[in-house]
Amino acid sequence: MKIVRIETFLVPPRWLFLRVETDDGVVGWGEPIVEGRAETVATAIDELSGLLIGADPRPIEDHWQVLAKGGFYRGGPVLSSALAGIDQALWDIKGRYLGVPVHELLGGPVRDKARVYRWIGGASGAELAEAGLRAVAEGYDAVKYNATEQLRHIDSPAVVRGVVERLTALREAVGWGVDIAVDLHGRFSVAMARRVLPLLEPLLPMFVEEPVLPEFSRDLAPVAAGTAVPLAVGERLYSRWDFRDVLPTGIAVAQPDLCHAGGISEVRRIAAMAEAHDVALAPHCPLGPIALAASLQIDFATPNFLIQEQSLGIHAPEDNDLLAYLADPGCFRFAEGHVARPTGPGLGIEIDEAAVRRAAADGHRWRNQIWRHRDGSFAEW
Repeated sequence: MKIVRIETFLVPPRWLFLRVETDDGVVGWGEPIVEGRAETVATAIDELSGLLIGADPRPIEDHWQVLAKGGFYRGGPVLSSALAGIDQALWDIKGRYLGVPVHELLGGPVRDKARVYRWIGGASGAELAEAGLRAVAEGYDAVKYNATEQLRHIDSPAVVRGVVERLTALREAVGWGVDIAVDLHGRFSVAMARRVLPLLEPLLPMFVEEPVLPEFSRDLAPVAAGTAVPLAVGERLYSRWDFRDVLPTGIAVAQPDLCHAGGISEVRRIAAMAEAHDVALAPHCPLGPIALAASLQIDFATPNFLIQEQSLGIHAPEDNDLLAYLADPGCFRFAEGHVARPTGPGLGIEIDEAAVRRAAADGHRWRNQIWRHRDGSFAEW
């Protein structure tokens, strides 16, 4: 078996899909993407493809080592994301070749179903409460929302109270039987995190995500020590070496992204490192169907898995959603806040290749917003 073709597809709303074909007709799919830098990642894959064309796809670990380290310069979001998509596709090929799901190749399943949460939005407490009740009516028992828009380094008491009041309204609406995750999106300074997080403790959030920017990871220890709220970090960490210094700081949840952090191979290692620090795994995944499928393969083989992010309903109704590129959308049927263990070979999904090629004919040029404070200075998005 040899790799004969590698293709990438820019597909709406903001994704990049990867197709790897072998000479005996086995095809694997991956989702390498840095949101807003899809074209750059596609170029990186094209540069790496010379190491793969004509090679046997099955020695995945050897390919991972060469792709990650063979260019001398290594790491960072672009290279790690390109590697992640390739790694996903190679695991997909191997599972299909052997006729088993990837999680069987990782030691077999440790659970029958995986818990998922639903993103909700709302600018006010009332809007959040309404969205939370809709999610509960859909069967979810866990939701996540963005805590606030842009913040100054140390913001006003009114802003602080607004953060607390929105979570209070949501908690009062959905009750204590629903878990609530709060995404700070790196918008808090260390000082703001230490001020606000203790005020959220009575509302018992499941976790607070990315309380500070990744470049301030060394300051997570005092943040964690100053609050009983569980901290979750990792969507902008790209390797086990990035997590090495973060895991001992007192965080509760590691959130590597299967599309950014070196794929299935590397996230499997990060999960094991996290387990040794009594840290749970909750893969970051506001992305497409291949990303979710890869994440679920990890979830079902990982003892310290907590909950899975997924993007159903996160995009505007007019945009292509999580199910648009699947031949059988039923593989992501959520019931009572869980998804069943995938049993199909490889990543466990069938991509509608014709739909992908049609969408790629239009492509996309998605970019994140640029925010500014009232004084005109840059604000974290």
